[in-house]
Amino acid sequence: MTYDDDELLPLSGIQHYSFCPRQWALIHVAQEWAENALTVQGGIVHKRAHDASLRERRGDTIELRSVNVCSRRLGLVGQCDVVEFTQTESGVTLAGEEGLWSVFPIEYKRGHRKSIDADRLQLCAQAMALEEMLCCEIGEACLYYHETRSRERVILDSALREETRRCAREMHRLFSRKHIPRARSRPSCRSCSIKDVCLPATAKRESVSGYYQRRIGEVL
Repeated sequence: MTYDDDELLPLSGIQHYSFCPRQWALIHVAQEWAENALTVQGGIVHKRAHDASLRERRGDTIELRSVNVCSRRLGLVGQCDVVEFTQTESGVTLAGEEGLWSVFPIEYKRGHRKSIDADRLQLCAQAMALEEMLCCEIGEACLYYHETRSRERVILDSALREETRRCAREMHRLFSRKHIPRARSRPSCRSCSIKDVCLPATAKRESVSGYYQRRIGEVL
């Protein structure tokens, strides 16, 4: 199955979905968003990654920033913070460059390495989109955490790829049904940027229309 242009969803949303399906639905289905200190700082980190020159060469490595990617198999479209191309004996061709190049995506994150796979799933989706676009295979990629100034190399194994596909399918299912999943109060809710919108302690499963009716009632 492949998706048309008007069916594509933001690739970065897979990180939101993995963290909390309700958060993803409130942001991408109900169009709710609120910045807190964490999201503002995260935006600054990404801005720094994107502000530099779009192309930089260091020895046998070429670094491209703000690389647009799309996977019609996953139905996701987005942008890679950085993609490193290193000259090798086998790989992809690059316009204006001789030889073949390996492909290595890097995603910048604000905080530190997490126990959950949310960041890894976003990175995997980026890699799968690059594979689809460049007709290549990418075995590993990298997360860079600004808080700890450290890199985490991520092996893109079959389990991570299958979970990426599952999340993408569920995102499309929820989006097409316009449903917002039931809230579940968890410790991570404390740092959520939309906890005041979500109301995890009181909310229940509802459609987007039901959600808006409740929100209008709260305002009135």
